[in-house]
Amino acid sequence: MKLLVINPNISADVTALIDAEARRSAGTDTELIVRTAGHGVEYIETRFEALIAAGAVAEIIAEHSFSPDEGADPEADRIDGVVVAAFGDPGMPALKELTDVPVIGITEAALCAAALQGQRFSIIAISDRITAWYRDCVEHFGLGSRLASIRSINQSLNGIGTVQQDFKETLLALSRQAVAEDGADVVILAGAPLAGLARELEGQIPVPVVDGISAGIRMTEAVVALQSGFHRQGAFAPPPVKHRQGLSENLDAALTVIQSAARASVTGTVGAPAGK
Repeated sequence: MKLLVINPNISADVTALIDAEARRSAGTDTELIVRTAGHGVEYIETRFEALIAAGAVAEIIAEHSFSPDEGADPEADRIDGVVVAAFGDPGMPALKELTDVPVIGITEAALCAAALQGQRFSIIAISDRITAWYRDCVEHFGLGSRLASIRSINQSLNGIGTVQQDFKETLLALSRQAVAEDGADVVILAGAPLAGLARELEGQIPVPVVDGISAGIRMTEAVVALQSGFHRQGAFAPPPVKHRQGLSENLDAALTVIQSAARASVTGTVGAPAGK
């Protein structure tokens, strides 16, 4: 199994955290391709920043969604799933329309993992500003009634790659408060900058603790293994064919491939998208 793991922000330090936790979490037969957004911001706190990040993520997915070289082995570089590795899931669920493999955001993965382990959960975030967007995400997944709280760091960050070291005790205290004061059955340590922290805090928080990156990897592996097929029709089918201009070569080609695959399924020639 080969998974494409995308950091939607431009921080190489955060990508390193994602890479390390993803490799600790992945199964022995899982190969990981870890990529960083080509444009955007160092870390995402707002809906608009997420909008920018979505385009960067789409470009990376498109790059890995078809074989552009004639004569190339269509299976050599084929990915089996995509993990969008930023809490808030920039571009989701729209990115599910772009490819024929599962695309899973770490938010939806973490929320599913939390919901399986307790009735109410709390999210621990790296900034106050980010909480409104996170609350929107929880509501989107229909889990608003199960959200105990969102607690966050209310101090300026020294650097996005050192949040864990700089605020470890604060994050631990926030997690314990979520349990004692908010009634959380599960704590989610939100965001790629906190990747791996749940392992360090094992046993120090009296309820299950979910790491978004590890949840994203394991949930994506599970969904890929289900071999459920892709969205040929319905709400997440590829966008309809229409005139377009100004798209990158990769994005235009990826759309053409996935649209062709959807059309083929309707006419009865179901198979893998041409060019894959």
